[in-house]
Amino acid sequence: MRLTPADRPLFQAVGAALNPYPGGPLGVAVSGGSDSCALLHLLHLWGREQGVEIEAVTVDHGLREGSADEARMVGQICAALGIKHSILHWSGWDGRGNLQDQARRARYRLMADWAKARGIAHVALGHTLDDQAETVLLRLARGSGVDGLSGMAPVSTAAGIVWHRPLLSLQRQELRDFLTRHGVCWVEDPSNDDPRFDRVKMRQALELLAPLGIDRQRLAATAQALQPARQALELQTQAAAQPLVRLQHGDVLIGQSGFAALPAEIQARLLIHALRWVSRSDYPPRRRAVLQLLADIGAGKAGSLQGCLIRPQRGDIHICREYQAVRDVQCPVEALWDQRWRVEGPFAPGLSIRALGEEGLRQCPNWRDSDVPRASLLASPAIWQNQTLIAAPLAKNRNGWRCSLQFDCADFISSILSH
Repeated sequence: MRLTPADRPLFQAVGAALNPYPGGPLGVAVSGGSDSCALLHLLHLWGREQGVEIEAVTVDHGLREGSADEARMVGQICAALGIKHSILHWSGWDGRGNLQDQARRARYRLMADWAKARGIAHVALGHTLDDQAETVLLRLARGSGVDGLSGMAPVSTAAGIVWHRPLLSLQRQELRDFLTRHGVCWVEDPSNDDPRFDRVKMRQALELLAPLGIDRQRLAATAQALQPARQALELQTQAAAQPLVRLQHGDVLIGQSGFAALPAEIQARLLIHALRWVSRSDYPPRRRAVLQLLADIGAGKAGSLQGCLIRPQRGDIHICREYQAVRDVQCPVEALWDQRWRVEGPFAPGLSIRALGEEGLRQCPNWRDSDVPRASLLASPAIWQNQTLIAAPLAKNRNGWRCSLQFDCADFISSILSH
C-alpha cells in the first residue's frame, strides 16, 4: 500500500498519537470492522517506518453466526501484510446480565493475557472520534461528572498493559474513505444498528442533535477539554491519600480526621478509589450511593457498597471486603483469589481457596489473637479440601500456609492516577 496525499493526515495523526513510542512490539486489536482494519493498515505502515513489530489479535465472542469466518478473514489480511495474528475465543456468557458489558470485559481480559504471554506491553485499540462522542453522550445521560465526561483517555493502563487509542482524533468516515481508496474490505457488524443497545441509540440521537451544534466534534472536544481537569483532581486526590492511607491485612484504613478536612470532591474520589481497589471493580459505584455513604461516615455510621464494608473505627475509616461478595468465589490454590490474594504452602491435589466464612471461623479458636477484625476474617482467603478447612492464615490457623496481598500501598497510591 502506498500512501496518497489524502492518506497523509491520517498517517500523521496515528504517528503523533503514538509519539514517543518506548519500543518493543505493538499489539493491535482487530475485529474486522472498518475502524480496526484501518488502524491495522496504518500501523503496518507506521511500524515499517519506525522499526516496530506489529502483532494483531482478534477476539471471537462466538455470539453470532459468521464471527469465526470474520476472524479468519482478519487472519488472511494480516498474512498478506506479514503480520502475526492470533484468534482468541470467549464462551463465558450465561445468558444473564449485560451482554455488551460482559463481552467487553472478557475481550480486555483475553487481550491482556495474550499480550503478556507474547511479551507485548502496548496494545492499540480502534476507538474513533465517533466512539468518543457516543461515550460522552452515554455518560451525560447517566449523570456522570468530570471523569465520565472526559471520555476515553488516549493512553491508559489496565491489567498490566498500556492501551493506546491513536484514532481518537479521526472520524469513522475518514477511515472508511481510506480503506475504499485502497480497495480494502471490512465487516459490517449488524449489532451496530440494533436499537436495543444504548450506544446505537446514542448514535441515532447524535443525528438529531447535530443541527443544534451538539455534534460529534463538539462532544469529543468537550471530552478533551475535561481531561486536564480530571488529571488535576486525580493528582490532588493522590496527594491527599499519601499521609492518610495505610493497608492492614488487605483492608484500607483512611485517617478519619484528615479525611473530614478534605474538600467533598476529593473525599468522594478517595473513597471511590478505595472501594474499587479493595473490590478490584472495573467501574465506580453510582454517585448517589457514594454521597449517601459519605453522609453515613460523617454521622459515624457503618455501610456497605461495591462489595465492601465501610465503618468508622478507632479514628480510621475501615474498608474491607464484604463476605457476601466473595462467598462463592473459589479457585485453585495456585491461582489469584478475588483478584488480589495469593497463598503458599504444602500444595496437594483437591485443594482450593474460598472465603473463610462463619463455618471456617468457628474452626479457628485463636482468631482473636490475629488482630484482624472479625468482618475482615470472614472474607479472608482460606484453604479448603471440599468442606474441610485446611488453613486460614489470617485467622491464626496457618498449618504451614501463608497468604500475601498481590498489591501494596504504593500500588494503591499510584493507581489513583488514570494514566
